[in-house]
Amino acid sequence: MKSYTCRVCGNRLFFENSVCVSCETPLGYSRAERDIVPLDADDRTYTDAGGVVWHVCTNLGLSGCTWLTTDAGGLCFSCGLTRTRPNDADLEGITNYAPAERAKRHLIAELDELGIPILDRTDDPRGVAFDLLSSVAEPVTIGHADGIVTIDLAEAEDAHREKVRAMLDEPYRTMLGHFRHEIGHYYESFLITDDDTRARARELFGDESEDYQAAIDRHYAEGAPADWQQHFISQYATMHPWEDFAETWAHYLHISDSIQTAEEFGLLRPAPTASFRERVTKTWMPLSTALNMMNRSMGYDDLYPFVLSTPVLDKLDFVAGLAADAAAGSVKDSSAGDVEPESGA
Repeated sequence: MKSYTCRVCGNRLFFENSVCVSCETPLGYSRAERDIVPLDADDRTYTDAGGVVWHVCTNLGLSGCTWLTTDAGGLCFSCGLTRTRPNDADLEGITNYAPAERAKRHLIAELDELGIPILDRTDDPRGVAFDLLSSVAEPVTIGHADGIVTIDLAEAEDAHREKVRAMLDEPYRTMLGHFRHEIGHYYESFLITDDDTRARARELFGDESEDYQAAIDRHYAEGAPADWQQHFISQYATMHPWEDFAETWAHYLHISDSIQTAEEFGLLRPAPTASFRERVTKTWMPLSTALNMMNRSMGYDDLYPFVLSTPVLDKLDFVAGLAADAAAGSVKDSSAGDVEPESGA
């Protein structure tokens, strides 16, 4: 995460701040400026340098959203991507809805920082939308299908999530991790659009045309191969090439965000331009080892309990290349031409 500063008093701010605790200025997050901006104390609006008036998202009270929109009384870009949410009578679902939306805002802010395009499905059929569903009344399966990401809001509850994590023998399970993984499925179909890229993806991850349900059944019946750490980032990644790609994409975002945060807060000096692979081997590996030791010093599990083998580094490098191409606007689509990154909210 970035380190933000109050434009009024210079106090340090954090991503979800709705008011400066030092000078009490009301605040909002401007996606267009990628910054936290001060709001007018009377009408809670922000006027940018171009004279455009911005309003706080109508979900401020419901989910704590501080993002700005040009539509008075409307939803911000992030909240607008949510296609389905719990109804107001579902108190448990609504309680879990807020941390889910917070994780989604984190995801979108990181994608913006990386320059990766995020298309709104209401404006573009190739876009993404989110169903944030409550499993109070019926089971919810987390997943992605044709641009729709489904999240089980029960995963916002620590006890539930930890129970599932232990049951599945996972070293890591968070709401943000779910969003990063599922959006990876979306970007695989969005960014791999030509034969050469598809061929390279199959070399690294395997043939994605393999029967998915059969792969699921095999994985839960037999588990991961004994030597899985030599080739995969996680046991779940061994299930099917789609899952391997999504897990790799999630770790690309984990690592990118963590390095930026360490630089923003003075734990690392900003490094000169280097390949993502070099950033991983020369910066992330030593940093994550140190952070793991810090966690152990406090009696916690490792912060980053993963082994990055050479095949995994190859996969991460491939994903980082796809992301860089997307940021450069060089993603091809046979029906729509080049896909250009969005620049504003």
